[in-house]
This record gives sequence, structure tokens and C-alpha cells, in this order.
Amino acid sequence: MDRMWSPWRSAYVSEDDARTPAGDGSIFTVLLHEEQDAENLILWRGEHVFVIMNRHPYNSGHLLLLPYREVTQYDALTASEQHALTATLDRCMGWLREAVSPDGFNVGMNLGRAAGAGIPEHLHTHVVPRWDGDTNFMATTADTKVLPEDPRTTYGKLRAAMSPEARDSTKPPGAGKPSE
Repeated sequence: MDRMWSPWRSAYVSEDDARTPAGDGSIFTVLLHEEQDAENLILWRGEHVFVIMNRHPYNSGHLLLLPYREVTQYDALTASEQHALTATLDRCMGWLREAVSPDGFNVGMNLGRAAGAGIPEHLHTHVVPRWDGDTNFMATTADTKVLPEDPRTTYGKLRAAMSPEARDSTKPPGAGKPSE
């Protein structure tokens, strides 16, 4: 296999590793408690779940939907958390349609390391916007994905696509407002 270097990805990986001390929860939980939403690409916080942009996206706009509670299996979620996850999926697809106009979506969960979960201790749903022809020669011949936009630019587009109420959503009790 040929290799194409993208040094910015190593910065993301080492940054994530450095911010996840043993015993403090998943990287998602660590980022939540930092209360630096724009810097951490946390797009939205609801009552039971939150939305963060994937730092290693398959496509521009790749979102992760997570319960606040760290669980490994879908059936470990409460009915309220399951409902919130589904309602948030609908909300996110609307924001993505408005912000980046995809032709379709891939939606899914990898439950457990054997199923491909990179962070198996904190269940999350992937929402990946797709466009007709978004697989190009780089992915086919070089096993490399080229993203057309920096994640912070996409973050700005998604925040702009959200309703004012969603942008100003409250955090769970004891937390501050999302940063802009």
C-alpha cells in the first residue's frame, strides 16, 4: 500500500491521548467537562445527549451523537436516552442538510471493539453525510480520504444552520452555556 502523509492527524491523535488520563472517562467525557465547545467541536448539548464533530471524519460534517452517561451497549441506555438519541439524529440530519447539502447519510454504531468501535467504552452514533461520487481516486487507489473542508469551517456552517434555540441550548444542571 502506498502512503500519503497527513501530519495534522497525528496532532489530533496525540492531543486526544494527552487529554485522556487513565480513570477520568472517555475522551468524549473529558471534552465535555472542559466546557470549550467550539474548540472541542461540540456542536450541541441536550438534556440526555450531545453532538460532537468527529476529529477523524470519513467526510466533512461527520457527527457523533452520544449519551452523557458512558455505556457500552445500546440496551444499557434508558428509554429517555434512546428516545433522545433518535430525536437528535433527526435534528442532526436537518442541520447537515441545511449546512452542507448531502445527497444521503450513513448512520450507525459500532458496539464493542470486535465490531470496530474505536472508543468502545462510550457508545456513540455516527452520522456521515454522503454525496454522489464522494469516493474518488484517492480513496480507491491511494487508500487516502481527502476532505474538502477544515472541520472548524464545517463547524461554523453547522452552527449557522441551527435554530437560535438550538445554538443557545442549555447544558445539564451545573454547566455553563456552549461557547461560540
